[in-house]
Amino acid sequence: MRRFNIAVLAALTLGTALSAAPAQAHPGGPRLGLANCTATACHFDVPPGTYDVQVLLGGDTASATSITGETRRSLLPETAVPAGERTARSFTVNVRTPEGEPTGPDGTPGLDLALGGSAPALAGIQVTPARHARQIFLVGDSTVCDQPGDPYSGWGQQLPQYLRKGVSVANYADSGESTVTYLSNPQLWATVQPLIRPGDLVLVQLAHNDKTTDEATYRANLEALVAGIREKQGRPVLVTPIVRRWFNADGTLNNGTALLVNGLGVDHPAVIRSVAAARNVPLIDLTAKTKALVESLGPEGSKAIYLYNEKRDNTHTSVHGATVYAELVRDELTAQHLIPRGSVREG
Repeated sequence: MRRFNIAVLAALTLGTALSAAPAQAHPGGPRLGLANCTATACHFDVPPGTYDVQVLLGGDTASATSITGETRRSLLPETAVPAGERTARSFTVNVRTPEGEPTGPDGTPGLDLALGGSAPALAGIQVTPARHARQIFLVGDSTVCDQPGDPYSGWGQQLPQYLRKGVSVANYADSGESTVTYLSNPQLWATVQPLIRPGDLVLVQLAHNDKTTDEATYRANLEALVAGIREKQGRPVLVTPIVRRWFNADGTLNNGTALLVNGLGVDHPAVIRSVAAARNVPLIDLTAKTKALVESLGPEGSKAIYLYNEKRDNTHTSVHGATVYAELVRDELTAQHLIPRGSVREG
């Protein structure tokens, strides 16, 4: 059994309200409290499913704690607590196998949480099965997925931190996927579709890898995804792709590379907008929103959004960039009343 060191234990004495009677994942299951934690991490032996996590933050000195989980998912933004005080926070997390990208390694069984922030202090924790959680499924590519290693991050990896208890993100985005490969790979669409429950949101952003997909096929694939979601009584949401950081001499992104027009001349965002209008599907125009943001930052300021400095990569986002883009998605989810405003955590 892993425990906090003596210095940290002193800061946990007020956590008994949360940890004295920890919940169980199932009858006879493990006690899901502080006994499952060290000074920097917690591990809970639970089966795949959706879990509510309630934490009590704070200690004898001023603290600032963030929480990530599973494959580098941001679950709780850094939360400051004054010295001697305690603050309760909660979130809902999806536990699955594989725990990250659907075609990646299985990862570690159970639920793993990591404590971060400039001065982390965990005073209590309780994990219980989520009974009536809303699920947001993500269907996408490497710009959306739970990236396994630094410095990469997809915006779907950062989205959970903006959601309160009762809403979880099931990120089934996968690196390198197009509409063609996502539909044909049994680890992807054939796995995701049966999991969709009535009322679940399913956000679809696939375009970056449809480099050789003709317009008719691309449109048909998007329509097939929409129909498959509705077949399960889910709620499809089409998302136009994030822009590539590819500037013209005048400081704009008005070119095919930046705006995801493929070698066959297929304007992916335009087709997505067309399908959304024709099929009466909500649209998050992330292309337009990220274009406006990147152009406002300019060639120099926008480097921090992408991995230009680290990898000379103008397509994939840094943790900072993915967090900014996840915030744009959050704002659209509430602005379009796709989720209740009370379900989101303000940045």
